[in-house]
Amino acid sequence: MPESASNHPPGETAHFPPGLHNAFLFAAFNALSFQIVLASPMILYAKSLGASATILGIIAGMMPLLVMFQIPAASHVNRIGYRRFVLAGWSTRVTFIFIIALVPLTGAFLTAANRLALLLALLFCFNLSRGISSCAWLPWITVLVPSALRGKYLVRDAAVQNVASFVTFLISAACLAGQTRPWQFAVLFAFSAIMGAVSLVFLKRIPDVPTPQDPPLTPPAEGNSRQPAPGSFPSSEGSGVGSSRQSPARVPWLEMMRYAAFRKLLRTAVAWSVAYGGMTAFTVAFLKAQSNMAEGKILLVTSTAFLGGLSSFWLLESRLDRLGSKPVLGFSFTVWIAVLAGWLMLAGRVFPVALTNVLLLQFLMGLLAALVSMSNTRLAMAIIPAMGRNHFFAIYSVVNNVALGVAPIAWGLLIDAVGGRSAVWLGVEWNRFAIFFAAAGVAFAVALALSRRLDEPEAASLEDLLREILIQSPQRFWLRLWPRG
Repeated sequence: MPESASNHPPGETAHFPPGLHNAFLFAAFNALSFQIVLASPMILYAKSLGASATILGIIAGMMPLLVMFQIPAASHVNRIGYRRFVLAGWSTRVTFIFIIALVPLTGAFLTAANRLALLLALLFCFNLSRGISSCAWLPWITVLVPSALRGKYLVRDAAVQNVASFVTFLISAACLAGQTRPWQFAVLFAFSAIMGAVSLVFLKRIPDVPTPQDPPLTPPAEGNSRQPAPGSFPSSEGSGVGSSRQSPARVPWLEMMRYAAFRKLLRTAVAWSVAYGGMTAFTVAFLKAQSNMAEGKILLVTSTAFLGGLSSFWLLESRLDRLGSKPVLGFSFTVWIAVLAGWLMLAGRVFPVALTNVLLLQFLMGLLAALVSMSNTRLAMAIIPAMGRNHFFAIYSVVNNVALGVAPIAWGLLIDAVGGRSAVWLGVEWNRFAIFFAAAGVAFAVALALSRRLDEPEAASLEDLLREILIQSPQRFWLRLWPRG
């Protein structure tokens, strides 16, 4: 299908399509919903039921793991349509949130272990419906948003989500203030369900786009299947994309994964997912175990991450499309290593778990997570060809999210295996959380090395990015504040 929604005539300024503001409103109310069910509030509720680090890892990893169902679902998106497909899955998952809201009220006849088991079952159903339906989201947005504005869209979308997420955590902290009771979690989960229902109103109003009927997906010619040139597989030129032909041909999943530029992006995304997987859950667990913070205070502290994510709007709003994803990834992974070193110093009792230290680290985590997520998604939009787009995005999402799902489970097993043992070496107390932060830092170093091999010919260098952020932008900022006359 010609990408009329994504391209514009030469010499004309690209504009967002009419009605796209509904996508931002959907993102806002969706964040008010999912940040309760998938983030710290749910971790804290599971912790109140006696969940171990392994169980917390399963809860944190369940959502990304179940994205693997995008693979079989991708073949049905074109037949059903982008909007209908996403709407069906999001409506189903909202139904499960309403049921989850009843779990804290079953304490009169269910033990804590039974409530935890019921919660895990409902979260599985919730995440399954999300995992299936989400395979239509990125192809839909890729066609809907002009290619020259995809970075700007992603930055604005991240800003909206971070504002809504920050508000969500403030509400959660207020709701869980003091000695928490089960009914407080029930009210919080009910709020999540209502916000999810409201988000569906705006999801219905996002402009839909026609779905293509892909021609047969054939692998490259013999002898060129492992190292095709960038953009050569699958080629959309002369292939009849947009025709009505249906093909029973088998989707060449392995050949798609061997597409050079795509394969490099997958490797970087997997390394990032392994490093980042479980970071939110286990920083919350660390604060609860080592600082004895109350639930409400922990939520207020972790909400700082969303202010960091929001700051990515001013940092990258006009830069991501111009400078490219590769330098942003290199910068982000470098600073991530420094952030993990900071957490290691806190966990190893080199520095006290002071509020200022934790707030700074949380802020940087939110900023860096937003930068990596936007950069990876924008690069995927740029290098994935039009032909077979649904399947390429399904592979990207599944590989990335499976790693993101397995990682917290593995990290949880590591933390539980170390248990209460510790030893002092190089002035650091190597306990279970110190070992976790050190290992995650090594994973970020691997991600940094892989990001330097990404294919993005028009990307600026890391030096150009640093020069603009550290030298040019501060100068403009202070000139605006300098008194005139």
